[in-house]
Amino acid sequence: MSGRAGWARAVAAALLGTALISGPFRDHSPATADQASPATRHWVHTWTAMPQLTEPHNMPPAPFTDGDTVLRDATLRQTIHVSVGGDRLRLRFSNAFGGAPLPITKAVVALPQDGRAGVSGIVPGSSKQLTFSGRPSTVIPAGAQYVTDPVKLDVAPQSNLTVSVHLAEGQASSSITSHPGSRTSSYLLAGDHAEETDLPGATRTDHWYFLSGAEILSSETTAAVAMLGDSLTDGRGSTTNGNDRWPDRLLARLQDNPETQDVAVLNQAAGGNRVLADGLGPNALGRLDRDVLAHSGVRWLVVLHGINDIGTAEATPEAQHAVVNELIAAYEQIMTRAHADGIRVYGATLLPFGGSFYDDAGGHREAARQRVNEWIRTSDGFDEVVDLERAVADPADPGRLRPEFDDGDHLHLNPAGYDALGAAVPTSLFERVSPR
Repeated sequence: MSGRAGWARAVAAALLGTALISGPFRDHSPATADQASPATRHWVHTWTAMPQLTEPHNMPPAPFTDGDTVLRDATLRQTIHVSVGGDRLRLRFSNAFGGAPLPITKAVVALPQDGRAGVSGIVPGSSKQLTFSGRPSTVIPAGAQYVTDPVKLDVAPQSNLTVSVHLAEGQASSSITSHPGSRTSSYLLAGDHAEETDLPGATRTDHWYFLSGAEILSSETTAAVAMLGDSLTDGRGSTTNGNDRWPDRLLARLQDNPETQDVAVLNQAAGGNRVLADGLGPNALGRLDRDVLAHSGVRWLVVLHGINDIGTAEATPEAQHAVVNELIAAYEQIMTRAHADGIRVYGATLLPFGGSFYDDAGGHREAARQRVNEWIRTSDGFDEVVDLERAVADPADPGRLRPEFDDGDHLHLNPAGYDALGAAVPTSLFERVSPR
């Protein structure tokens, strides 16, 4: 009896030792002097792009789309703008909407020339080849994503990174995964040029393909806020390669506050997206798990979402009454599911759209927007309310955007408007608090 018990204790001790040494977020490399020990660090997303099915007019231009094969023997070079920094990085590639397996022959991360976004050149000698379970290439099944192995790379907060991939075989489908509203330039060139310092003659396209996330190994205090929304958060009207969407402006303010410098900002929005029904990309309720709950390090969620639901519903009192009730129920669902993961949820009031293509002569959609905003402000459902409407509404006509913030279609903002939104969010909301 004592021999069997001793053997059992020895096995248990060995298993416990293995668990302590090889935990899922354990990094075995020694920490630098100015960082927490590897055992107290964890992975946190520092950049994201919402995956969606690529529309025909957003596919890679010819000759990089050839029938039902995309990017055969081509190099794709893309830029991402990270939020928080660190010394170890891993990337996520998504084939969520691919109609066939996605074969990645080579993947490389590097520093862009002059640190700029949207350039084709990289800093000589800065390339780091990425691997997948120790292999230099991989095939991502349809509907899946792959995470690269960690790579040592000193990444500064709010800096840009270049990611290059070579696809020797291409993806054998006209259904591919992308984020069309990148507001950042990417480059395509035939052949394998993933590690070359520049891509002369490359074709420019302002979309992201396949790349969906970047994670940093950071201290245990580092956490992320995810932004759930549509084109207003995705940044329509912002500057291409300027990183001046309102989440970018909020990030800059968080970095300026010593109490919030460890907060990453994850933009999980897409133009044309809706809360209740699929639009451009899956509906918000359908993508919440993939785009928010499954991401590492998320502690807060900001919801600025619902304009497209109101705007695409019929402009009748009955239809708008129904969409208001459904939006409120959806917000409650989002809160319930996020709170179950210890994530605090902040509700942002919907912005004015008077004079836009969503406006209607009877004012039924405007009345619906006001009812939704009244519920957001007074229901006590959200952990906090961020009153973005008041930051950009015209004082002389609150149903419209301030003229100096209007991008011209009376629905979207220009960079000054996005700066106003970013300035309206109190950074104190992202200081350390206990989960609800």
